Amino acid sequence: MSLRKFISNKKIAALAVVFTVFANTYAFAQEAAVGAATATAEKPVDMAPVYKSTAFYVLAFLTLCLFIAIVGKALKVYELTREAQDKPNGINWNSVNGVLFAIFLVVGLYGVYWEYTVHGSMILPEAASEHGKKIDSMFNITLIITTIVFIATHIALFTFAYLYRNTGKRKAYYYPHNNLLEQIWTFVPALVLTVLVLMGFLTWRSIFYKIEDPSNKPLSVEITSSQFAFAIRYPGVDGVVGIKNYKLIDGNNPLGVDLKDKNALDDLVADELVIPINKPVRMILTSKDVLHSFYMPHFRVQLNTVPGMTSFFEFTPTISTADMKVKTNDPKFDYLILCAKICGAGHYNMQRKVRVVSQEEYDAWIKEQGTYVTDDLRKKFNLPLAAPAPAAVTADSTATTNQIASK
Repeated sequence: MSLRKFISNKKIAALAVVFTVFANTYAFAQEAAVGAATATAEKPVDMAPVYKSTAFYVLAFLTLCLFIAIVGKALKVYELTREAQDKPNGINWNSVNGVLFAIFLVVGLYGVYWEYTVHGSMILPEAASEHGKKIDSMFNITLIITTIVFIATHIALFTFAYLYRNTGKRKAYYYPHNNLLEQIWTFVPALVLTVLVLMGFLTWRSIFYKIEDPSNKPLSVEITSSQFAFAIRYPGVDGVVGIKNYKLIDGNNPLGVDLKDKNALDDLVADELVIPINKPVRMILTSKDVLHSFYMPHFRVQLNTVPGMTSFFEFTPTISTADMKVKTNDPKFDYLILCAKICGAGHYNMQRKVRVVSQEEYDAWIKEQGTYVTDDLRKKFNLPLAAPAPAAVTADSTATTNQIASK
């Protein structure tokens, strides 16, 4: 075989290899493209999460800032160019600023209207307690007064900025002092604030220093806050919640109840707070570990629970849970106890359900609750064991008893 023929065969073989590799690569690329198209058709890309991310809005804000900066630089170049050519200013910035003030006034007033109509209903739910109506009235009066002052002062501010913008045809009037104006804007706010403070003082005094009605004594309920739950303790037949001491807390006595106190032996525990409608409820609030805040928004009740200190709050519920479900058109509605103090990692989930029921429903419910004192506690403190519940009397056992008696 000659050298020329050998080289020719080598070239043909190399071309064949290159062609084969190219064909296989092209086929693989075509298959991958078809697979990608099929996968895309089967599972379209969801871009919605992009618009929900913080990074998207940060980038959008930075882009807007960059756009404003570019426009500002372009206007600055325009002004410098006219100044270099000894031409008058092309833009009257005083008029521009005055018009912007007027626009901001209109937009701002609409924003106030929008806040009242949209977010106004989200401020507070309907008050479901006697004192809650007083607090809402006080809140509404304060909000109305401050809104009037806010709107009036901003209308004056932005209107003056527009009307008295610099036109080059007049000089600013120097007005350093006026005794009458000083007296007016000192006396009027002081008078309004005095009225609001007195109204608040009298309202809170009527809440915290109520005259007890002997015919309608309050129901005492103890709430112990801890990370991250509320423990609820009701009084027994004696109507008195027993005392407790943090030094007595252990595995069998998680609340540290003093079992030497006879009033504590019949205390009851519950997984939810159930209270009768139109009856005063006296909350006894304590904390087992850190600072918490006992909060029931519908009843306008909020009070810090401090370790080592007992707080009290009395209120009267006026709307039952069933009625509130109808009012809110929400069959799943529940009153809640919440913690309004950031107390740790599980703070967000610290809550208890509250039910407001009739007196008859409450009486039936309270009979079903178990006592705090368990048999282990009774053995530990050498207390008498609880009497066993009487056996249920059935129709068959009654019939048998009657037969024996007849014999």
